[in-house]
This record gives sequence, structure tokens and C-alpha cells, in this order.
Amino acid sequence: MLDNLLFGIQTNGIMHAFADGMPPVLERFRMAKEAGVFDYVDKTPDPDQIADFEKGRDQFGLPVRAGGWFYQLGNPDDEALIANNLAVGQRMGSIAHNTQIKLLHADGHVVTNDEVADAYMRWSEIGQKYGCQPCFEVHVNMWSEDFPRVAEVAHLVEKRGAEFNMTLDHSHVIFKMDNPGEQKIFGTDAKVASGALVFDPFKPGNVVAQWIDAGWVRHCHARAAIPNNPKNITGRNEDGSVGRGIQYPFVQPGPGEYHADWDGALLEPWKEGIRMLMRHRAKDPSKKLGQISTEFIPGPDYGEGCKYSLFAQAIGCVEWMRAEWAAING
Repeated sequence: MLDNLLFGIQTNGIMHAFADGMPPVLERFRMAKEAGVFDYVDKTPDPDQIADFEKGRDQFGLPVRAGGWFYQLGNPDDEALIANNLAVGQRMGSIAHNTQIKLLHADGHVVTNDEVADAYMRWSEIGQKYGCQPCFEVHVNMWSEDFPRVAEVAHLVEKRGAEFNMTLDHSHVIFKMDNPGEQKIFGTDAKVASGALVFDPFKPGNVVAQWIDAGWVRHCHARAAIPNNPKNITGRNEDGSVGRGIQYPFVQPGPGEYHADWDGALLEPWKEGIRMLMRHRAKDPSKKLGQISTEFIPGPDYGEGCKYSLFAQAIGCVEWMRAEWAAING
């Protein structure tokens, strides 16, 4: 009998093609329930949606086990915001709060490891009060995009006597493989060339395995990506640039539904990251990893402008993950 690893969906991904728009909250709960593959949903609702999320949770029997947001250190409003969001997490019944920290401090400097570790300690204390643990996410445009810093901050937290908890979203790693433009950021190309940073999950010492084997992963976002992932030319950032491209259809889109050629074999590095996480979870007596949320989403760097169904991608991905989890457990 399989132990209780749950699979959910980030509610921004409960929609079909981008042009179809985002369904209302209760419709998204209905879609997730009727799909028959999701154990929960993942979202910190906006204040005007809290009542609808509570109604959807109760009406359709889908817990809201996780949520998340992004924050800027040194910003008093964001200090208040995360405390409020953790309280909302308690109200929703969430056990994890996916936490992104912007690269720049409110005064303009790049946040230091000590500042990130301080925030972790401060916010974890609030999270303990509400039973909703902040999990610091690996994510582009945030401090953690400089991947070696994740372990550095984790060790600082551990030296202070606390357990480090993170959200693994290794699509942010995989899309940088064989990607010269992306590897220029933070001098990543030099780190890769020297062997100090290994991306390929099939190679020893790779950074995803480092995070997993250290026991830091409490939450996971599953959004597929491939090495040198195609840029999202159907999406635009605020400055007019095309999306960076950190999402790849997990199941083959229909004709004309994706802006690049699709090859399922290219997903193997991303899939191996999920398998590594599951193999570790199967052996972990603490069962620290409680859930994995799919996150095929419509943002500019992801699926903005997509013609394929984000929801169908999430369903296909969870079906595959459930099969992998069953195989790993024998």
C-alpha cells in the first residue's frame, strides 16, 4: 500500500487555452474535483476570493494544502503581508507557504545570505504559530536563481539550530541546461564550466540531488521544462521582452497548439528530477515531503498565449507522477 504522498494543482493552472481566460473559483474547484486525480489545490487566495475558496474547499472536498507569494526584504508592507498570508494559510488549512524572496532589498542592494537566513528564521516562527511552514523556493528573478546560494543559506539556518525547508521547482534549473543566454546570469556559465555547478540530474553531484539528499525539500512545484527550453514567444514581460521559457508541454499538444516543435524525449532530465525526489521520499522515515503540486501556469515566462490546455497538461503530469510513485514503491 502506498504511503500518503499527495498530488495537487496550483489553481492558476486550472484553465485551458490562454484565450479562454481563468474560470471562476468555484468552477476551478469543480474542474479539479471532476478530473479525479488531484488530492488538493494550492493557492493563497486574494482577500476578495477567500470566501469562495472556503466554499469550494468544503463543497468539493478538496483541501487547500499550500499557497504562496513573493516578498521583498526590508519592505514593512511585505513583512506584514507574509504574516497575513500565513494566517490565511491557517484559515485555508495549508501546511506550506511557498515563499519567493526578490533579489533586491528595498534599499536597492542585492540581499545577502544572512538577510535571507534572518527572514527564514523570523518567518518560520510566525509559520509555527499558524501551522503553515514557509518554504523558500528556487526561482528565477529571486535570490535563489544564483543556485549555490540555496545551500549556503540552508547551512546558515541549520547553524542557528533550525530546520531548512524549501520548495523544489527544478524547471528553473532544467531550462538553463545547454542554454548559453541563461547561463550568463550570475556567472553560471563559469560555474558550470569549472564543475562547481552541475545541472544534469543524471550526473553525480548535480545541484537538484544536492538539495534533495540534504532533506530540505518539503514542498514541490511540478512544471515541466527541457534543456534550452524554447522562449515563450507568445508571452510578453512588462518591458516588452518575450518570456524566458520555463514551461514545456508535458503531453503532446495538438497541431498548432505550441509555438515550437515538441519532443517528449527531451523531458527526461526534468522527469529524473521528480524520480530522484520520489526515491528520496520513499526512503525518508520523516516523510517530510507531503505533497507535489503541478504548476502549468499562464505567466509570461510560462504559458501566456498558449493554445494548449494548461489543465490537460496538469492532469497528464499527475497521472505520470502517480504511476512513477507506484513503481518506486514496488
